[in-house]
Amino acid sequence: MRTLVFDGRTGAAGDMICAALIAAGADPDVLAPVSDALPVRYEVGETEKTGIRATTVDVLVDGNDTERVGTDPGHDHGHSHDHDHDHDHDHSHDTESSGGDDHAEGAGVHRTYREVVDLVESMALPAPVESTALDAFELLGCAEASVHGTDLDEAHFHEVGADDAVADVVGAALLLEDVDPERVVATPVAAGGGTVEMSHGTYPVPAPATTEIATRSEFRIVGGPIDRELLTPTGAAILGAVAEGVDAVPDLAVERAGYGAGDADFDRHPNVCRALVGDGGLPDSEEEEHDAQADHAHADHARDGGLVHDDIAVLETNLDDAAPEVLGGLQETLTRAGARDVTIVPTTMKKSRPGHLVKVICKPDDAEAVAERLARETGTLGVRQSGASHRWIAEREFETATLRVDGADHEVAVKVASTTDGEVYDVSGEYDDAAAVAAATGLPVREVLRRAETDVRERLADE
Repeated sequence: MRTLVFDGRTGAAGDMICAALIAAGADPDVLAPVSDALPVRYEVGETEKTGIRATTVDVLVDGNDTERVGTDPGHDHGHSHDHDHDHDHDHSHDTESSGGDDHAEGAGVHRTYREVVDLVESMALPAPVESTALDAFELLGCAEASVHGTDLDEAHFHEVGADDAVADVVGAALLLEDVDPERVVATPVAAGGGTVEMSHGTYPVPAPATTEIATRSEFRIVGGPIDRELLTPTGAAILGAVAEGVDAVPDLAVERAGYGAGDADFDRHPNVCRALVGDGGLPDSEEEEHDAQADHAHADHARDGGLVHDDIAVLETNLDDAAPEVLGGLQETLTRAGARDVTIVPTTMKKSRPGHLVKVICKPDDAEAVAERLARETGTLGVRQSGASHRWIAEREFETATLRVDGADHEVAVKVASTTDGEVYDVSGEYDDAAAVAAATGLPVREVLRRAETDVRERLADE
């Protein structure tokens, strides 16, 4: 199995991941769609970090158009939970490159989550690339919303919504597609140590957004090896969107190795993110090995005297409003759709609400059918495919339900989820709106939700 390993022993940032992929064999020419869509260009170079030759990637913008948003040229970067710190990039924004371009860090407009999604969707990217980029931005958006206590669609990006951050995320997705691994893994990533100064005060490393992304991802983080912030929110989101977590570099017949450099220089630790590409054999999960052996007679390819190579897909989604009866029935319904194993893990979600992480193992050919069944059964709006670059998400719209109680009208937003052909499969009232109406009228929250959802369902049935 062609495997890509990210080894972030001194952290990871968006530009470092892009540079590591190029050093490991990705063609930088695939980055053209980003330069076509944004007023930026990529500059690929080389440097040396503690005796190791490494690749660099800078995102540059025309010096005449650069907006130095959120920067102070006379000081180190101010750290903020919603800023990507470009892995301790210490260059001054007063310094132009030899080509008359400036570093694009923080340049361009700062966007909302929805604006970033619209921008990515407008780039006409290949479907797997678009899905990977949207997964990463969803992680960033959910982290931002969780830190601030807002909803995803209300999340505002600052540096991570600027042109350079979009270029890092979409660029990494394009380069990953060019490498074309069957499996992507990440060893524990160094987060650094000490504290960071943010707009809201001084916080310990890792910063709140990075920590929140880590809770939603499979890879693990580890403190150190120095007291600097080493893992940025953008770097964490990219890894979280594409990589399984492993304890160490797996058994790998290495074909290519590449090192992506950050700007800062450390005395004893090379400031690089390493990418390894090669034949990694079977995944190391015990569940996956069990499935492979059980399906021996049905496998398409086998090695004489060895284990059977059995490709699988891992699907997952977070749920914060699923009834126990629904969760209890998932084993049966998803198995009928093609799932080989279903695991449900209690977790804590945004606003400290209890929820569940549902993880499903299935054959790649069954992944879309299983994802659709998971969405229909639970009402979730998104299903991630871990370790790969595909995701199936619902078409979503908001309707407004008007409830008349004691002669007064009250409005509740209702989210409508549908398939791409327009078939509605879930109608879900927004809790905050329902809670406000319940407080004003004395009705139970669940009764407000029931009335609002019924109003929208009946209206849709009449259309």
